[in-house]
Amino acid sequence: MPAVDHLVCFALYAANRTTTQAYRVLLEPWNLTYPQYIALVTLWNDGEQTVGSLGEALQLDSGTLSPMLARMENAGYLTRSRRLDDERVVEVALTPRGLALRAELAHVPRCIAAGSGLTDADSARELIDALHQLTEAMKDLRDHPAEARDADAARNPA
Repeated sequence: MPAVDHLVCFALYAANRTTTQAYRVLLEPWNLTYPQYIALVTLWNDGEQTVGSLGEALQLDSGTLSPMLARMENAGYLTRSRRLDDERVVEVALTPRGLALRAELAHVPRCIAAGSGLTDADSARELIDALHQLTEAMKDLRDHPAEARDADAARNPA
């Protein structure tokens, strides 16, 4: 077994890549990317919102999000419009075509769930919770690297 197979980071990387590849295959008939799909899912579930709130929900910066939304708008899935009271704020809303995609893509979550091997909701919830905990821990490490080094040094003196 290669050494990288013993690293949590590599296991996450490999799982992410293969999951994204599975989404690519499932979404290809609609010419959608995975980030476009999760934008649609967010708009289906949370409704119209600003580009800023959508970017925050998807953890995408405006340099990535704006061109993606432009492509989706050109495809007829959504509209972007500036607020009348504050033209700096752009709102994103689904078109009837974007709303219709929800039914057309309803099979995607089921296919991903079946492919994951997580056959029951409890197993899926446990994995999601563990991944959320990991994400928060890594954000804390990213935001406070000196404290992590100090804590490691205290646990493992040279």
